[in-house]
Formats: sequence, C-alpha cells, structure tokens
Amino acid sequence: MPLVIGLTGGVASGKSTVEAAFEALGVPVIDADQVARAIVAPGEPALDAIAAHFGAEVLQSDGTLNRRALREQVFADAQARKALEAITHPAIRDRLQQWRDALTAPYGVLSAAILIEGGLNRLCDRVLVIDASPETQRRRLMARDAVDAALADQMLAAQAPRDRRLAAADDVLLNEDSVDDLPALIARCHDFYLRLARGEADASTHLRLPDAV
Repeated sequence: MPLVIGLTGGVASGKSTVEAAFEALGVPVIDADQVARAIVAPGEPALDAIAAHFGAEVLQSDGTLNRRALREQVFADAQARKALEAITHPAIRDRLQQWRDALTAPYGVLSAAILIEGGLNRLCDRVLVIDASPETQRRRLMARDAVDAALADQMLAAQAPRDRRLAAADDVLLNEDSVDDLPALIARCHDFYLRLARGEADASTHLRLPDAV
C-alpha cells in the first residue's frame, strides 16, 4: 500500500505553502478543506441532508449552500454543530478513503487543518506537523488578514493547542520567519518519505527540521 502522510499545522504556520511544495514535487495531495467544500456542492447527498435538517434558509436561490446562514445556526449551538458534523464528517472521510484507495504513487499527502482533532490522522501512516511559534503566527496573522493583535490572539486561542499537535507528530518542520531554506527542508522530507515507501528507511525515525529543532 502507498504511504499516506498527514499534513497539518496551526493557523498561519505555513501549511498551505508546504502543501503546494509537495504538489510541485509531483506528490499527490488531497486537501480535506477542499473536500469539505466539494461534498456540499449541489447534487451531493450531504447538501440535501443539511437542508433537510437545518431548513431551506441555508440554501441560496441557486441551490448552493448559504454558508453564512448555516454558520449563524451552528456558531453558538453545540448540538447544531454536532448535527452538522454528523452529516459532513462521514462524507469527508469516505471521499478521503476513496482517494487513499486509488493512490498509486509511492506516497501521498493528506492535508487537513483539523487532521488530529477530526481523527483524520487515522487514515494516515505518519503525521507531519508544520510548526511555528505563537509569536510568529500572531505576526503573520496580523499581516495576512489585516487584523489587530487582540483579534489575532482570539484566532490563535480558537485553534487546538500547539502541544497537542506536536504530541501527535511523527515529523516536525519548524517554519519560522528565519527559515529561508524551506524548499530544501521539504526536499529532505520528500526524499525520506520516498525511501520509507520503498522500505529503505527506518519507520521509527522522526524528522525534526531544521536539525536544531
């Protein structure tokens, strides 16, 4: 079976940049966030189930999902959020499993912001965490989203704890602003995963890049 690498990281850690770098190396990549959008497209069973449960007001006039209306229903209602997850999570998992079953490359990357929290790491053979300090995340958020420090801190507080991600990691790539050789570090990951897929590397090895991490 091909190797599946679970890719995750906190907000503004650089996960999307790393995901794109693996794609540029020819590695098959599936993004769970994109799958989450695909399974609620018109004609998809999950969208019909959402409309049946939450009402026609969560649909736009063209039949697409009214994300804002749905978000307003589930934002402050834990039961509503659980009901939504009960509809979407199995559909997302099924789509990801289909991708895994069809994988023919030596290895592929399954990218998800909530890889660990959502239990998607169980579909993976290893977990690669893109890590950054809270200070770096805050600075990137303020620059990227044009938000102040207080809102950036709220966004950071809403994510899963950093130590939870690191505890679940097989491999860690530290992506601080001082790291200007990110492509070289990703190339090292790529080489290791290829050798691991061929049985030429020790699966008990844990990458910590840069080496000083």
